Amino acid sequence: MTTVSQKTALVVSAHSADFVWRAGGAIAAHVKQGWKVKVICLSYGERGESAKLWRQPNMTLERVKEVRQQEARAAAEILGAEIEFWDIGDYPMRINDEVLLRLVDVYRELQPEFVLSHSEKDPYNFDHQLAMHAAQEARIIAQAEGHNPGQPIIGAPPVYAFEPHQTEQCQWQPNTFLDITEVWQLKRQAIECMAGQEHLWDYYTRVALQRGVQAKRNIGITAKRNIQYAEGYMKLTPTVVEQL
Repeated sequence: MTTVSQKTALVVSAHSADFVWRAGGAIAAHVKQGWKVKVICLSYGERGESAKLWRQPNMTLERVKEVRQQEARAAAEILGAEIEFWDIGDYPMRINDEVLLRLVDVYRELQPEFVLSHSEKDPYNFDHQLAMHAAQEARIIAQAEGHNPGQPIIGAPPVYAFEPHQTEQCQWQPNTFLDITEVWQLKRQAIECMAGQEHLWDYYTRVALQRGVQAKRNIGITAKRNIQYAEGYMKLTPTVVEQL
């Protein structure tokens, strides 16, 4: 249950492992600060991202889903996130109005301070860009007074695209770095829950180290932080300030 003063954040993940690789540090860092972070896994990634499981003899679709859910739930528990599995399918993923409006309801109930999802373009995985499209469209609908009048609308939570697997091809450029050094061990533990994609464990460790170097080079000269690990984000919405 969210308390009146508790800040909240929303992560829209196309598949059940995406939030771990790409936003695990952000989740753990904000939970550590007392936030409530909700993760919506639109699918388990049961068809397109579970090759290791499918190579096992006599594997079934339901068993793949079961394993993927167990892995993601264990990772979410380590990070401190609440998690929902919507099981809408992958490869291909399709989002109908029922799913879209369900996401609108999540926005209005959660009232997130910010939203994390995928890059807007991903020629290697159309599920990813579809998830971000849904996250943005649901956000707009949740702002509309005329949608389910009487419900509390949301403001304009900033939207960040977390890092895709192949950044250049996805036209993704980080303009925000989050220091996750203090929570890196939690993220690594969560990563190691994803046994079905063990080949990505060290890959995303290297990504975190690389972004840590970039983050350290972009902090002010008076900052006294020894950044080792970071996550990169591409902020898609404007920032409103009173001074620069």
